[in-house]
Amino acid sequence: MNILVTGGASGLGEAITRRIAQDADRKVYFTYNQSEANAKKIESDFPNCAAIKCDFKDEAEVNALTDIIPELDIDVLINNAYTGSFISTYFHKTPADNFLTEFKDNIIPAIAITQACISLFREKKQGKIITILTSALGNTPPLGASVYVANKAYLQQLAQVWATENVKYNITSNAISPSFMLTGFTAAMDERIIEQITNNHPLNKLLTTDEVAAAVIPFLNATAQINGINLVINAGSGGQ
Repeated sequence: MNILVTGGASGLGEAITRRIAQDADRKVYFTYNQSEANAKKIESDFPNCAAIKCDFKDEAEVNALTDIIPELDIDVLINNAYTGSFISTYFHKTPADNFLTEFKDNIIPAIAITQACISLFREKKQGKIITILTSALGNTPPLGASVYVANKAYLQQLAQVWATENVKYNITSNAISPSFMLTGFTAAMDERIIEQITNNHPLNKLLTTDEVAAAVIPFLNATAQINGINLVINAGSGGQ
């Protein structure tokens, strides 16, 4: 099984890459941008992993990735990469251009990569797409995260379209929506807010990247009957 993980060298992406690479029968390709040192460490730890430099803000690098997807013979795409900010400011204070910029930096590359994979999957008559979303889409969204949540909502609807349009080709599209996690992506958040989120959590502890990575495995092994599912990981909470 050949798997492509976007943004697979840091944070949740690294946890996913490392978890699925534990099976030596899987060939895991993962993209990175600024995390070159992490990427090399993963390759060193797992001979079945291969890093691919891809800056989502660089159209040429995205195009180079989509061009090699057929020769990599990808079986599974995990849409995980996100560049930009999680928390910025209130919606009414957010410049409208910020929505356009982060859309171009995140959604357009995800669309291009997924299109390339779906074209290959249709030829192979099989394939899986797993998209990382956020539980904020169904719960109370955090203050100041309007751009991030809007982009994830766009991906959520695309994931449903992919499931519907491609099921007859034995291609599935599922999603995972984790609650708040401590990663480099959320490192800029105020410690008092993190403490509040922790105290309000039903288990009094935050979700970990390893827990989310573990949830990817069943989707890798699932039949085509498991399609169009969004697995929300929030301990049954309506919070963030």
